[in-house]
Amino acid sequence: MQGSSNTPVLKDLVLVGGGHSHIAVMRRFGMKPEPGVRLTLVARDLQTPYSGMLPGYVAGHYGFEDCHIDLGPLSRFAGARLIHAEATGLDLENGRVLCADRPPMAYDLLSLDIGSKPDTGMVPGAREHALPVKPIDRWLAHWEAVKAAAVASGGPYRVAVVGAGAGGVELVLAVRHALRREVAAVGGDPQRLRFDLVSAEETVLPAFNRRAQRKFARILDERGIRVHTAAPVAEVTPGRLLLADGRALDTDAPLWVTQAAAPEWIADSGLATDDNGFAAINDYLQSTSHPEVFASGDIATISARPRPKSGVYAVRQGPPLAENLRRALLRRRLKRYVPQKRALAIVGTGNEHAVAARGTWAVEGDWLWRVKRRIDERFMAKYHDLPRMAEEQETDVSEAVAGGPEALKEISTVAMRCGGCGAKVGASVLSRALARLAPVVRDDILVGLDDPDDAAVVEVPEGKVMVETVDFFRAMIDDPYVFGQIAANHSLGDIFAMNADPQSAMALATVPYGRDDKVEEQIYQMMAGALSVFEDSNTALVGGHTGEGAELAFGFAVNGLVERDRILRKGGMQPGDSLILTKPVGTGTLFAADMRHLARGAWVAGALDVMATSNRRGAEILFEHGATACTDVTGFGLLGHLVEMTKPSEVDAEIRLADLPVLDGALETIRAGVFSSLQPENVRLRRAVRDPEGAGADERYPLLFDPQTAGGLLASVPADQVEDCLAAMQAAGYPDAALIGRVRPDSGAQAPIDVVPEGGQAARTADEPGSTVAAQDSGVTP
Repeated sequence: MQGSSNTPVLKDLVLVGGGHSHIAVMRRFGMKPEPGVRLTLVARDLQTPYSGMLPGYVAGHYGFEDCHIDLGPLSRFAGARLIHAEATGLDLENGRVLCADRPPMAYDLLSLDIGSKPDTGMVPGAREHALPVKPIDRWLAHWEAVKAAAVASGGPYRVAVVGAGAGGVELVLAVRHALRREVAAVGGDPQRLRFDLVSAEETVLPAFNRRAQRKFARILDERGIRVHTAAPVAEVTPGRLLLADGRALDTDAPLWVTQAAAPEWIADSGLATDDNGFAAINDYLQSTSHPEVFASGDIATISARPRPKSGVYAVRQGPPLAENLRRALLRRRLKRYVPQKRALAIVGTGNEHAVAARGTWAVEGDWLWRVKRRIDERFMAKYHDLPRMAEEQETDVSEAVAGGPEALKEISTVAMRCGGCGAKVGASVLSRALARLAPVVRDDILVGLDDPDDAAVVEVPEGKVMVETVDFFRAMIDDPYVFGQIAANHSLGDIFAMNADPQSAMALATVPYGRDDKVEEQIYQMMAGALSVFEDSNTALVGGHTGEGAELAFGFAVNGLVERDRILRKGGMQPGDSLILTKPVGTGTLFAADMRHLARGAWVAGALDVMATSNRRGAEILFEHGATACTDVTGFGLLGHLVEMTKPSEVDAEIRLADLPVLDGALETIRAGVFSSLQPENVRLRRAVRDPEGAGADERYPLLFDPQTAGGLLASVPADQVEDCLAAMQAAGYPDAALIGRVRPDSGAQAPIDVVPEGGQAARTADEPGSTVAAQDSGVTP
């Protein structure tokens, strides 16, 4: 999350892909930000694999985290917006990156580093039946399945690697090493495993010198790997490779490591490409057709100096790419990049042994594996152990970034912006943003967004009453589209909790100072995210207020409709009811950790997925199963909202911490002592807990006080409806919905909540002589 700043956003530098070059750009911009430039990373994957260590990971020499770079903390360090989305195209005319399942992202300067993939399109059946090694995250999932199948097969298990370049040779040796170890570990016979290496070329490692080729031919033979050269694959069928010479190879796992291919959208966008569809770039890593676009790594080809598609070259392009992107932003002369003609290659053999080759020489030994490991681990340490930078690094915006002396003079007046109504976003900016949106249209909105009147007018149907609520908060993430979704879900939670149907919403927004086009884009992205939620719930956007401020903030005033006798309130809990929570807790601690660069990208992404899940269907299911009381769990935390239910219901309640659903990573951040700034205020409610010291023995106890954003629904449901209710929740997309406790008769005690730690027992009350329940028991005793 970029911190608040009085420096307006003047230019957008968008990086598409988290490849080897872009991680270097991110690190360098983090160490030296460019004032006025907003950095954005659009990435399909949140973990960037380092290709040099992946064979070692497959062989079992490294753990997953050893060879992956987490783009979440790196983006925080770089002050970059992290957009978790897959790019699907470019609108070069309007300067936008097209993305799957969300609006396009605008850019002033663009860089592409999305890697490549094995070409499965040229061989019939390969796309359907082969297992390509890229994208790597998908292949790693296939690899886990291959390991499980090899161990479980009991009989012969056959692996065929198609492609005998460095990647294919290193992979087949790593796979052999790993599978033989896995089979032996369960008492199986590794000799039942068969390995084939298939190449269309006359030799293995065709790009290497003859000495290296002979060394690997010997090693492959010693390992019992059958090598098929000059044997292009003609077709892939289930369980079989059909070779061009008529031979057939049976295989249980056809791994595809052939010539690299580029995504079709690179050429389809209109960028200049080479004959194979890769972005054509000049010696400055700049598109030969569009100077505002740069590219590096496997996705690009330097037209005058083509090099192999290798991670070595992508890594080395990182620093010059960062330098030229900065120079382009500052309108300075770019620096020429000349890649080396020959690179040192160190190729592992699966068993902590390696062969090194360069030019005409080649050597091998265990010591080379150790050298390679030290080199790779030193590279990864730069991204695992990011330097601590000064909190404030701002300097004046350069004239080049501003766009000239007159523009710089205009920008310098930002700090003198008016307050009051003068702080409103201009009408033309707002109008342009709203014109790109398509809000829900309802017949009961008499005067709405499209009308010039001073206020909206809505109709309340006969027999119904209006439910009103408002929520507004600062952004905890830098993705405006997802933030819009979360703000809308958070605001609708109160409506759903009271069994009402949302009717209309008014937006409340504060956007950071900036050029008109940047403010317009920010508003559009936020509102588009919100409207994707409102469309699902048939909620009409009827107006709002948008102003300028130091930080991005967003919320809504929402109206809902419900029949008078169907209003569900907090005070209806009955003794014997069960307590159901529809979403896991932990957003407060996770985002506090994220602000400190301590949360993994996958943890934050998982939390965002939960927060972007609407409570609409969950509320319907609760009411269908006879819910007697309900609330949405937000800022006061689970315990605070439960107390709000027990007090008017005149009941006690019991929570079993062992059954509490928790977001991935939340326990890790709690253990690290990271809490939301609102946690201390919420902890004051521990006076409502009967035995806080005993409950505190469970590490999940602090999560009862963790403030939630767009949290789940907490409801009391008749005990005989719980099983069916939870089954319906699972089927509707609430996989973490859980029975977390029960409602008990009012004991008259000052502390009405019994929090049961794992392994503990619920306290008895005078009128419940046989009601003690072990914490592990998921049943409910009325």
